[in-house]
Amino acid sequence: MLSPRAIVAASAAVVAVSAAVVLSVVPTAGGKAHARAGVTRYYLSLGDSLAQGMQPDTAGITRNTNQGYADQLHALENRKIPRLKLVKLGCGGETTSSFLTGRGNPDALILGCTPRGGSQLAAAERFLQAHRRRGQVALVTLDIGSNDIVGCVHGPSVDEPCVIRGLERADKNLPMIMRRLRRAAARGTPMAAMTLYDPFLQLYLQPGDQQEALTINGYAKIINKTLAHLYREAKFRVAHVDEAFKTYDTTHTATLAGQPGPVPVAVAEVCRLTWMCAPAPVGPNIHANEAGYGVIAAAFARAFAAKR
Repeated sequence: MLSPRAIVAASAAVVAVSAAVVLSVVPTAGGKAHARAGVTRYYLSLGDSLAQGMQPDTAGITRNTNQGYADQLHALENRKIPRLKLVKLGCGGETTSSFLTGRGNPDALILGCTPRGGSQLAAAERFLQAHRRRGQVALVTLDIGSNDIVGCVHGPSVDEPCVIRGLERADKNLPMIMRRLRRAAARGTPMAAMTLYDPFLQLYLQPGDQQEALTINGYAKIINKTLAHLYREAKFRVAHVDEAFKTYDTTHTATLAGQPGPVPVAVAEVCRLTWMCAPAPVGPNIHANEAGYGVIAAAFARAFAAKR
């Protein structure tokens, strides 16, 4: 017969084991299940050059970096999700069409983008299907569509038919991309996609181009409304990068180094957060700088933290 002390010790062991089992499967406040202690979880980053954190070097050559929003978001989320591993599949120059098919991105070969299955979407599907245990993929981020449209701006002029065609492609391809990602992933996998900042606000600083900059900014607002609607329809969370960059604040003003007078806040922010206002050969370059990628990472973090 067990002594009272042995009974207490055995009971404590049972309680401890039971608690460990419960904690390994109990949902968090956000509805996600905790992974078992010591099990690697994943953050899958998908998209174009922003997903790879591309920035110009001192010679003006745009290269992949480890300072992008995916890297900074990983650092933020790793504080809350132990053993979180970042997997970056993004590729510079990617459009919604090349994301789907693996064809039509001339930068892919130069940058060494060789996704398994022939396209970034196929590679993402393979990864999600191989990691389908609930909670195994903790986060998925997506930024795609800007390259469908960015080539429609030539200096201060906008090719309107080109913008319309780009929006039509995004409207056709994005729902398919997001639907297939959802289908490949475990049910309830948190996914978010971002709206876009407007790098062409930099044109406001060019003599005679102020009105053109504001006109392009109007297009940016329409494009971002379209993107946000598509994301919500696909049950993706929306990272409002346009708002985080104060993209539409053209009423209030701020000082900007090198300018004789105040400029719209939106213009000052795009100069502060991207390489668009940097002198040659580094700029003008549409990519975010380290601070800008930090703002994007924070927008994604807010999207994941918000209650649905």
